[in-house]
Amino acid sequence: MMVVKANKTGLRKAVKVLKEGGIVFCPTDTIYGLVADATNAEAVERLYSIRRPSGRPFIMLIPDLDILEYLDLYADRKYWDLLYTHATVIFYKKTSFPLYLTRGKKSIAIRLPKEDSFVMELMQELETPLVAPSANPEGKDPAVDISMAQEYFGNNIDLYVDAGYIKGEPSTIVRLIGKKSLRLVREGNIKFKDFLQQAKRIIT
Repeated sequence: MMVVKANKTGLRKAVKVLKEGGIVFCPTDTIYGLVADATNAEAVERLYSIRRPSGRPFIMLIPDLDILEYLDLYADRKYWDLLYTHATVIFYKKTSFPLYLTRGKKSIAIRLPKEDSFVMELMQELETPLVAPSANPEGKDPAVDISMAQEYFGNNIDLYVDAGYIKGEPSTIVRLIGKKSLRLVREGNIKFKDFLQQAKRIIT
């Protein structure tokens, strides 16, 4: 298994591995995650087999809002700006395609990571979105460092990016119901009341 530091050299190596269809353990904007190129169906399916055999859809991280043009979302464009809160927002879709991402559901969970995060730099270099579940087998605690991740996944992961000890909270997840109603799914790194305050400024 390959291990690199979370620096420019490590970033370039991670980009190369992802372009080749690999899976990378790295810091996201919240906690450590496992990431794969969201446009590569084979890589995504491999990540499901490693990380989530139950098949529940992964969160998709995006480098900018332009990708939303291709996802057939019901939401009006102004609601796309909710992603600037850096919470994960579940949007309803007009179709369930692509199935390898939605697992047959007419919804998709999306997050725009913070600009200064390693994972955002990674996507900007890669020029593609990523699927990014937390770094743990189903039912286990998220890995807080590279040693814990290696115990979980060993050689099933193509590259480990070491950013030291990271113990945080996963992202807050909010569902957009219909055109404008917001429902809390999971409170994490952002308090729901704070999200609602930001949301009010964004969509009014």
